[in-house]
Amino acid sequence: MNLPLFEKTIVVTRAAGQSSQFAYSLQNYGAKVIEMPTIEIVAPSSWDELDRSIATLTEFDWLILTSTNAVDYFFERLASQLQDVRGLAAIKIAVVGEKTAQRLRQRGLQPDFIPPEFVADAMVINFPESVEGKKILFPRVETGGRDVLVRAFSDRGAIVTEVAAYQSTCPSIPDAKSIAAIQDHAVHLVTFASSKTVKHFCELLEKAIGDQWTEYLKAIKFASIGPQTSKTCRALLGRVEIEASEFTLDGLIKAIVAQANSLK
Repeated sequence: MNLPLFEKTIVVTRAAGQSSQFAYSLQNYGAKVIEMPTIEIVAPSSWDELDRSIATLTEFDWLILTSTNAVDYFFERLASQLQDVRGLAAIKIAVVGEKTAQRLRQRGLQPDFIPPEFVADAMVINFPESVEGKKILFPRVETGGRDVLVRAFSDRGAIVTEVAAYQSTCPSIPDAKSIAAIQDHAVHLVTFASSKTVKHFCELLEKAIGDQWTEYLKAIKFASIGPQTSKTCRALLGRVEIEASEFTLDGLIKAIVAQANSLK
């Protein structure tokens, strides 16, 4: 059996409850995985904007969903307003990434457009029709998300309604097991699937260890899901050794396995 990650300890930073499949895949390559929740997904501070948009759903031309969290929270709120997917019959749906598309299909709907690359920027570049005068509903994370989609579609003449569907917050208590492993110099690699996981990782380490937290990272390598996350790694951690060429969790696994020999 080929186990390129045998005896390598990898800390997986993800939202609480969302990292299991990714962790399991790394374990299949022999890795010892420690899951470190760096994000908690919760309801937005107010449902008002989303509820107003749901009440006028038939006025929109497109619904854009850029994450599985956006799918889950949008459709749960849709159901809570005593509406169902039939209200989306005349609306086209665009999603970013195959995982988001799969989550949408679980709701009984097919996406009308998935950009060829797994990043939001590719959504704008490859959009299948002119958006001038089109009304776009964009349920998204309340704070901390990138504004590239809103700006780009607005620049092309679209009328974008941006509404908070969920919040992405930093856990209040650092994970004891992952902190202990880092302090014991037992970790070979830390993985990041978003810029926010990088930011919260740093915050949690500083909270748990204090001002000297960076001293414990000198021998640890960092793996990023894509360019934006890598940019944040360099800004906050000074470096990133592994970056996925396909900007998905599967792509991140491939990149890690390809560079397994570098994990000393």
